[in-house]
Amino acid sequence: MAREPVLSVLGMEKLLKRNGARRVSDGAARALREELEHHADALATHAVRLAAHAKRRTVQEEDVRLAAE
Repeated sequence: MAREPVLSVLGMEKLLKRNGARRVSDGAARALREELEHHADALATHAVRLAAHAKRRTVQEEDVRLAAE
């Protein structure tokens, strides 16, 4: 079962345009959203595991930054 997206297609379009795209197709914005959500899910899962390992229930900034390394 697919998860409901968290990131907006409009946000993806803005990101692509901010990085030089003159025009962005809906498909490109949706593809970027899918890829970013996949990476964000993996990053969040790792950050949650780091917090749990530290015997905390609160995920902190340091957990996210460590997970991203």
